[in-house]
Amino acid sequence: MQARITPNLWFDTEGEEAAAFYTSIFPNSRIVNVARYTDAGPRPAGTVMTVEFELDGQRFVAINGGPEFTFSEAVSFQITCETQADIDHYWDRLSAGGQEGPCGWLKDRYGLSWQVVPAGIDELFADPDPQRAERAMRAMFDMRKLDVAALRAAANGVAAG
Repeated sequence: MQARITPNLWFDTEGEEAAAFYTSIFPNSRIVNVARYTDAGPRPAGTVMTVEFELDGQRFVAINGGPEFTFSEAVSFQITCETQADIDHYWDRLSAGGQEGPCGWLKDRYGLSWQVVPAGIDELFADPDPQRAERAMRAMFDMRKLDVAALRAAANGVAAG
């Protein structure tokens, strides 16, 4: 039996708006279903209760549950990017109206945290040469959006140009 884990994201009232925002950024994404509250409540009948959506094939559910809960950095979604152009795309789109953080982290306009990272970053930081790994790590600590070329140059001991 294959386990299926679907992240559920709690919003006050912005679930449908957020799902539309996210599906506009990621390829192969779509809104799957919108369910509305009924007369049973607790919110007015007809208002959006949940939005089921996919981001590049990964299923999510947004629930408009009220203002009781908000997002924190304790949970984030990591986007592994093959190119600097991909990093730039996701960083620019997701951080618009949000907040840039250090080391490739950002909060989007809804307060959800994302990590936009280059493929192979784990190998760079786990390099068998501890000085290479340290130089790359130190360079990352000075960055907001990650710059693949600058990280590699730092690892190689080359001054950024």
